[in-house]
Amino acid sequence: MAQVTKAIILVRVSTEEQEEGHSLDAQKARLIEYCQRQKLEVLETYILIESSTRGDRRKFMQMIEFAKKQRHTVAIVADAVDRIQRSFKDSVYLDELIRKEKIELHFYREGMVISKDASASDIMRWDFSVMGAKSYVLQLSENVKRSLDWKIKKGEWIGPAPIGYLNERDEKDNSHIFVDPVRGPLIRRFFMEYAKGTYTLSDMARKCKQWGLRTKKGAPLSKSTMFQVVQNPFYYGEMLVKGELYPHKYEPLITRDLFMECKAVREGWDKKPFKYRGKEYLFRGILTCATTGKVATADTKKKTYANGTTSEWTYLCIGNPTNSAKKMWVREDKIIEQLEGIFSRIGFKNQKLLNLAIEAIKESNKAKQQWHDRELGGLKKEHTDIQARLDRMLDLLADGIIDKDEFRAKKESAKQRQYEITELIQAYDGADDAFFNTMEKLLKLATNAHTAFIGSKMEEKRELVNFVFSNLQLKGATLCYTLNFPFDRFENLAESEKWLPGKDSNLRPSG
Repeated sequence: MAQVTKAIILVRVSTEEQEEGHSLDAQKARLIEYCQRQKLEVLETYILIESSTRGDRRKFMQMIEFAKKQRHTVAIVADAVDRIQRSFKDSVYLDELIRKEKIELHFYREGMVISKDASASDIMRWDFSVMGAKSYVLQLSENVKRSLDWKIKKGEWIGPAPIGYLNERDEKDNSHIFVDPVRGPLIRRFFMEYAKGTYTLSDMARKCKQWGLRTKKGAPLSKSTMFQVVQNPFYYGEMLVKGELYPHKYEPLITRDLFMECKAVREGWDKKPFKYRGKEYLFRGILTCATTGKVATADTKKKTYANGTTSEWTYLCIGNPTNSAKKMWVREDKIIEQLEGIFSRIGFKNQKLLNLAIEAIKESNKAKQQWHDRELGGLKKEHTDIQARLDRMLDLLADGIIDKDEFRAKKESAKQRQYEITELIQAYDGADDAFFNTMEKLLKLATNAHTAFIGSKMEEKRELVNFVFSNLQLKGATLCYTLNFPFDRFENLAESEKWLPGKDSNLRPSG
């Protein structure tokens, strides 16, 4: 990477941090002197005061946008890590920009520079914090989505209506769903024909094409679309959300009895016996064939010898690399040996690096807790304030200052927000659990990844494999793989003073 010569100074305080050493002038003087020593030309200085920016990162984002517009990598220089990362979410966003070489971070007090070429110990501290943040933020995002389930509980569908129905918004921008006068009757006909048990879904796809039943974009319905239709309980009056059924308020197209008749037909066509359905396989569903692109299947074979002894081996079935039309059977234990070899190269045998990893996990936990407590505190205060307003409105109603209709409207709006806040609080708790689970796995793998893997039960091994690898493929008898972040950067770190280069983003053999 080319020498960085341009810089942005970030000075940040809260109204409670104006004591000596943290004031704006003191920070700015230190950082200007630092840039002079490092021969960095200061392009801009951004000043953030937390009390004026709480909940609004407008100035912060202005700084980031300014940095992104520069032709070369820009150093963002701050007094300390917490001057940049007051928001726990920021580390996820900043890491992406570092990887793209748009920015690098200089932390004055820690004496640390975070870039793609940073030292192993510094980048490890940063990566561990980022991974914890990612697990927290992603889980929070999922939980916030679930916090909207009050609409679902009221029978309202969120999102595009299934084929056979149409979405419409009224003058108040409220969403409604009604039966499509063209496709609705054809969907009903589809269920009635399929329930006869005479036709496969491929047959039904051809029939629908003859009837003129098409998608909203005008394309013929494919077999996969038919498969989605025949499994969708929306058509008889229930909607499937996160694995649970809820009654909806829209007009059903068919009866539940007709739906169940179609289900029986579908299972009769598609159900196939599976000899080892109850057996646990390590690679079930997570290993693909590099030749065919299909998921590798597993089978257990027993062999009885002339002396009466028996042996049992599990084999993985894939396409033959020299002739994809033929099958190839590879012993699972040989592939597991390769997998164990990869795990043996992950982790920190160097005690100094291990100590730094543990410290990084502690730092990440501290940052997460500060963010978590601050956000929850704000939500709980808002909930209490709403309750106080409700109490005041009741007094106004009793005094005749507002009428019943106005009271009910305001009460409904306030209670709805209280419900949303309660759901958000639960979402933050769920994100907290996800963070702990992620950091626990990181600690286990950093300490001794190989021991953690071989000492785990089958389901735990599968979790670790999914946690560490983003892609596993079998090419003949060779296991090829891509590591998830941050493991793509510290394989073989035990003997290295630097992170491995970015080649880990591509599949490579295990050997």
